[in-house]
Amino acid sequence: MAACDPTSPDGAEPTAPRARELVDLRSRILDYTAGFEADAAYTPPGGDERERLAQGVGRLLDGDAAAAQRLLAPLGLGVTRLTDTDSGRRYDEIAATRSDADAVDWGRLYLTADSALRWNVQVPHPVSDRATEELGVRLLEENPSGALVLAGAHRRAGDAGEADVAHSEDSAFHTVVEELQKRGVPGLQLHGFTQTSDRPYEAIVSGGAAQTASDEASALADRLESQGLRVCRGWSARCPLEGTRNVQGRSAERRHAPFLHVELSPDARDDGPDAHETAEALADLLRTWSQR
Repeated sequence: MAACDPTSPDGAEPTAPRARELVDLRSRILDYTAGFEADAAYTPPGGDERERLAQGVGRLLDGDAAAAQRLLAPLGLGVTRLTDTDSGRRYDEIAATRSDADAVDWGRLYLTADSALRWNVQVPHPVSDRATEELGVRLLEENPSGALVLAGAHRRAGDAGEADVAHSEDSAFHTVVEELQKRGVPGLQLHGFTQTSDRPYEAIVSGGAAQTASDEASALADRLESQGLRVCRGWSARCPLEGTRNVQGRSAERRHAPFLHVELSPDARDDGPDAHETAEALADLLRTWSQR
């Protein structure tokens, strides 16, 4: 894997964001998602905006925060260096700078500022897939060397499914994920489902569009099963919700970037008895990616 090393591609010294804040990271993120509603308006970025966003995110990933800020500012986005009051860890945040900007709907990126980037967690359906945003924050906070890519609207916001970023390439979320994939950064995408008679599982693990299993995927499924969770493995069984039409998974397959699509039942992602074991199993996966 080509890890993201924070040095500018032209050999210049890395630059840190000028804006800095001391925050409770968990509260900052969950306060943002708390306002997501299914009947809210949603304005996706246009093609030129996505191109500029990709350039800005790319420069930040390459260690040039000053250039990233110049590129992102016309979009209503800013780059801020955050220090988490709980852990002392530092993160660079890309987020809207005005509450009335279209960019509020586009989501956020939280990127480790203390080490090379080794993995990213993706939350495409916060609030809609209840507690996936909380699980994403937990994994970011408790495991170093990572990033969190967070959608900025309820999946049913707007018109005609525009805000369902797991199935739309015309989104800021997809644009950010692609920039990570270009650098070979492994991605874990979190989803939630309701258990029914045809979904009698706590977890459904797959490679999305890829129908083969990586060692990490098999190890994750084994770890979950060892704790008594029922797991459907998308590479060896016909599972519901495998994510074969997930656009980030398809992009990862094209780019040969590691990608795992994980669907979790309410007990496995919320306050149920299996939630802690699920979080620990996912943390094991991230630690494995960190050591590559």
